[in-house]
This record gives sequence, C-alpha cells and structure tokens, in this order.
Amino acid sequence: MSLSKRESSALIALGANLPGDFGLGFGLGPLATCRAAAVALDRLPGWRLVALSRWYATTPVPAVPGVPRFVNGVARLAGPAAADPLDLLDALQAIEAAAGRQRPYPDAPRTLDLDLIALDGLLRDAPRLVLPHPRAQLRRFVLQPLADVAPDWVHPRLGLAVAALLAALPDDDPPEPIMV
Repeated sequence: MSLSKRESSALIALGANLPGDFGLGFGLGPLATCRAAAVALDRLPGWRLVALSRWYATTPVPAVPGVPRFVNGVARLAGPAAADPLDLLDALQAIEAAAGRQRPYPDAPRTLDLDLIALDGLLRDAPRLVLPHPRAQLRRFVLQPLADVAPDWVHPRLGLAVAALLAALPDDDPPEPIMV
C-alpha cells in the first residue's frame, strides 16, 4: 500500500519477553502482547497500520542467562503529514504503559517495548528522541522484521539500505520466524 504525499510514514519496532496485561487483570504472553500492541497502533488517532512484519523469536541483547527470548516485529504506520515525533513517542509510551511496562534498569526484561525507528527521513538529535533510532543499524532483531515491511528503506543518516545493514551484521544468532 503506498502513502500519499500528504502522509508521514513511521517504522515502529515491537518487542516483548514478559506477559503484558493491557488492563485485563491477567498476563498475555509476549506474542499476544505484541499482537495487541499492533492493534493499538492501528487505533492511534490519525495513524493507520499499513504493514506488519512476521514475528520473530530473538535472544535478548545483551544476552543474559535465564532471561526469556523476545518476540520482535516491526510495524509501518501512515499518519498525518509533518507528524510531530514527540507526539508519536508519547502515544507509543502510553501503549507500553497500558501493557504494564516498567523501566527498572536498562535492558531489563519487559512486557512491551515500542521503539520509533524512523519517521519519514527525519534526522533528529535531541535528548528525548534521536531519529533514526541510534542503534537500529546494530540490531538484527530490528532490521530483519523491518526488511519485511520496508525492504527498500535506506537509513537516512548512513545512506545504507536495510539489506546492506543486515549483511554487515554477524549472523551467529539469527532471529527465528515464529510460525503461527
């Protein structure tokens, strides 16, 4: 599905390795949590889900013994022209909070992680939000599903296509597609 010239395009990474609850009073498994988050993304005012990657099982980064594997995917959204990235970030964090996201320490296991990877070709260096995501090019668990929804995406800061970014990464622990 193509976007009109009056629309923004956002790439959102989704991940979970703990049950999330979305106010249900019981935990959804990580895959169900990510699916519920994709539905929530499609319901954001002014935005619509135009593509959703396959789901992948991935090892946490950094790998920590005993920490459960993640479910990861990427969503492509279409939204208002000249969308405010901080408004979108706030909306993503509200969805995370609804899933019970806690932030006890960096790289902690989580019920839901929604990262704004890119918004159009915007380059932004600010304390609260850097675009494109400052580590996206280093993470196979982001790039593999991103290639599913935006195979022609070019990193706006590096000028490299997603295929080239993937080829530059070690393939010692590749994401495994989840057959559903």
